[in-house]
Amino acid sequence: MTPANELLTGEPVAGRCRVVCFSPRHDLTMARMSQEELRGVVDAWTEEMQSLEQLAWVKHVQIFENRGALMGASNPHPHCQIWAASAIPNIPQRELESFEGYRKRKNRCLLCDYLKLEMEEKKRIVCENDGFVALVPFWAVWPYETMMVSKRHIASLLDFTVEEKNLFGSMLGRLTRRYDNLFETDFPYSAGLHQRPSGGGDYSGWHFHAHFLPPLLRSATVQKFMVGYELLSMPQRDITPEQAAGRLAELSERHYLDG
Repeated sequence: MTPANELLTGEPVAGRCRVVCFSPRHDLTMARMSQEELRGVVDAWTEEMQSLEQLAWVKHVQIFENRGALMGASNPHPHCQIWAASAIPNIPQRELESFEGYRKRKNRCLLCDYLKLEMEEKKRIVCENDGFVALVPFWAVWPYETMMVSKRHIASLLDFTVEEKNLFGSMLGRLTRRYDNLFETDFPYSAGLHQRPSGGGDYSGWHFHAHFLPPLLRSATVQKFMVGYELLSMPQRDITPEQAAGRLAELSERHYLDG
């Protein structure tokens, strides 16, 4: 590479995409699925990750769901996508650098410490069980953004115990039902699991978590947009993380369509 082109760089990346349907039913979302059905989704994710990591060139596996037309989902059938890539994408790479930097400075896990703080304050927690906590992160950008964090320091789905698979499936149902109940609608969101990179290496500082990024603001028809100052300077909160968590936490876990 010559000095003349150091500012413009690019490299080829190999990839593989898979689609996983959650159910044979077109109308059955995670919020309406049974505990057994949700456990089946978690098992399918685990199997697909194991399969993709058999490919020597895979460095990262991203499991994500775009729910609803508002999030660009062209197919109404409940499903997710799994993208495997030969490079670590930008956002997971930044998280990895944060995990590793914190571990070097503190000799501790960043998310373990953060989760401990949240559990002590109990201001931004939405719901929890023995294995996972769903909370509105202190730094949340979207009004009802949440993060689901494992209580145990584990790095990926492949580290889950049998019981943690059940607990994770249960939390997926509990959180998505709250989303639907919030404005009594099929709540749109983009959600994804953030797991340690693939291909070997020391990623002991990584802590498993999942992000839920929904665009709705005050009702089923009012959308949050990033414009003006938010695009050019920094995001602004429409409601505080504490307000968002409080509203989600007080909602029933019984789906509004079930009475």
